[in-house]
Amino acid sequence: MCDEYGADFLGSLPLNMQIRSDADDGKPTVVADPDGRIASDFRDIARRVAAKLSRQAKDYSQAFPSIVIKND
Repeated sequence: MCDEYGADFLGSLPLNMQIRSDADDGKPTVVADPDGRIASDFRDIARRVAAKLSRQAKDYSQAFPSIVIKND
């Protein structure tokens, strides 16, 4: 699907009932089992996303107002 849409593959998570159960209990799997395989998968994906975002060009033009000086 990534190839079809021209997107980078950043990772995958298993179809695991524990993820749903932890979410239903209000405790993310990364918190419920921080040393487990699923938590490791989440961290790996988060690192890839962070690395991808850090390489994007930054446009700060909207962060600052336009300053116009007129000589009348």
